[in-house]
Amino acid sequence: MRSLVALMLSATLALPSTSAAQTHAAHPPAHAHDDSAFRAMQTRGQDVMGVDQYTSVHRFDSLGDGGRIELQRDRDDSVGAATIRAHLRSLARAFAAGDFSAPAMVHLERVPGVPVMRSRRSAIRYDVSDLPRGAELRIRSADAVAVEAIHRFLAYQRREHRTEAASHAH
Repeated sequence: MRSLVALMLSATLALPSTSAAQTHAAHPPAHAHDDSAFRAMQTRGQDVMGVDQYTSVHRFDSLGDGGRIELQRDRDDSVGAATIRAHLRSLARAFAAGDFSAPAMVHLERVPGVPVMRSRRSAIRYDVSDLPRGAELRIRSADAVAVEAIHRFLAYQRREHRTEAASHAH
């Protein structure tokens, strides 16, 4: 399965950035996500994150200085909470280094905001805090261009994961 995902990711990332297929895929209409596509994304998410996406709660909040990603189990699960904490710490290190391969593997496409987040990585700070059933990854920057990219990244995540956010500060 991982080989297939890696192959599909390689093919997707090889598309030229100006292709119509890539442009449509990056901004699909809400009705374009049929249940099988959502289930496939949830399965890839479980493979990448290590926890069942249907029994975990995602939040992607845009904040004035960036935003936050919260992932928690929906029930007491010490093993699942530890897995989430390790995953978000790993993401923080990867994102700080400009590596956004995990979101690309989950979504099988270029994620909006990533090119700018990668190019301005020295202006962005990633901090992880434990929560009772998981953790949160706080993304902060004083760079207005980086903050806008973070907001695009989080808005895309909210839409794709079909979640709500506590705030949408733009």
